[in-house]
Amino acid sequence: MVTGPPGAGKSTVARVLADRLERSVLVEGDAFFRFVRSGAIDPWLPGSDAQNLVVTQAAAEAAGRFSRGGFDTVYDGVVGPWFLATFAAATGLDRLDYVMLLPNVERCVERVARRRGHGFTDPDATRHMHEQLASAEVDGRHVLLDPPDDVAEVVALVRTQQDAGRLSVAG
Repeated sequence: MVTGPPGAGKSTVARVLADRLERSVLVEGDAFFRFVRSGAIDPWLPGSDAQNLVVTQAAAEAAGRFSRGGFDTVYDGVVGPWFLATFAAATGLDRLDYVMLLPNVERCVERVARRRGHGFTDPDATRHMHEQLASAEVDGRHVLLDPPDDVAEVVALVRTQQDAGRLSVAG
């Protein structure tokens, strides 16, 4: 799982990770929020908890199903440490790897502002989600603080940590 606030680079890193695997699936968490056609609440707003739980569990179940089906599965989405146990349980897997990309907040806001053709460009929500993730209790081995701008370098860091078993979380 590659997570982080909006603008952290998680989608780019997740795509490259998935593309480098022989038999892979990329599960885009944002897509599951778009499945809600009526009555959707922006996931960072008050009152979205029940919706976020269902959407997160659905995405996790899909990721777990692909993984149990023999695919190396990369999940891209905002899953804070407070949702990690829920996500892991819903996958049905014994373990998963969890990495949070955490550039500084202004870098994330800048990246979000430069997006073209992306449904999310809200700087205030970006700051809010960054604060939630930055202040969350998470083992430091799962956090890439101020990752480099070079995607290949970030992917190499993630793979090194993954290969050493440092990103593993029990399911």
